[in-house]
Amino acid sequence: MLGIYEKALPKSISWPERLALTKLLGFDFIELSIDETDERIARLDWTKAQRQEILSAIMDTDIPILSMCLSAHRRYPLGSADIKKQEMAIELLKKAVDLASDLGIRTIQLAGYDVYYEPKTIASRQTFIENLAKCVAIAANKGVVLAIEIMDDPFINSISKFLAIKSQIPSPYLQVYPDLGNLSAWPENDVGHELEKGISEISQIHLKDTLAVTSDFEGKFKNVKFGEGCVDFMGCLKTLKRLNYSGSFVMEMWSETSPSPEVEIENAKAIVLPFLKEAGYA
Repeated sequence: MLGIYEKALPKSISWPERLALTKLLGFDFIELSIDETDERIARLDWTKAQRQEILSAIMDTDIPILSMCLSAHRRYPLGSADIKKQEMAIELLKKAVDLASDLGIRTIQLAGYDVYYEPKTIASRQTFIENLAKCVAIAANKGVVLAIEIMDDPFINSISKFLAIKSQIPSPYLQVYPDLGNLSAWPENDVGHELEKGISEISQIHLKDTLAVTSDFEGKFKNVKFGEGCVDFMGCLKTLKRLNYSGSFVMEMWSETSPSPEVEIENAKAIVLPFLKEAGYA
């Protein structure tokens, strides 16, 4: 299955329109965004009536919301030195799990940051792991999987680093969500080997291009056109196929404020779909 990240689609449309457009563009599902803005965090408090409206649109269009990107933890990180921010991070997670349960979302993607706007310390790592364990227990109670994305940040920029944390929280409800762009941008990563090491823990895959980190360039992790970055899509996809990965893929784009997001999506599909087809993904 191939999904599309919500932020690729026009921002100022209703959910019924968004789901209908997702179908029109040929995708199988959409990934919901709960980012660090007040506007999107407020979605965690949708009323029953609002949730029912979205469920009705899902039934009408046959386009589910299968995953959620919970990047609000950048603002309220699990590893924060501020106890109130830690408490808010866990409260956001509880609400996200409830929303996922109500809407049929299977996977909540967590950003692999201990902290984002604060200094990284041994203590921030320790606090992150302690609070992540609490979050996994909350999600497991409702049968929702938490999947940590491989990031644009050194804290978890490889599957190997995820596995080091997973070894301390050995739950089937904690998985990894590789972003092929982020994974490929870090020169220390042997991407094929990383996918091999983590295949049994992968819940979903982000398709995105990036520009690699070098000694004098910090890399570019967003808004790189497909085919213009460093990602060996064919190599990655053929490796995943050999490893019998049969989960879903999500095209990650940020064209929601573009004058013509549909055109940008179609252009991206024209590059991505042949790679998927040649690798053996129908």
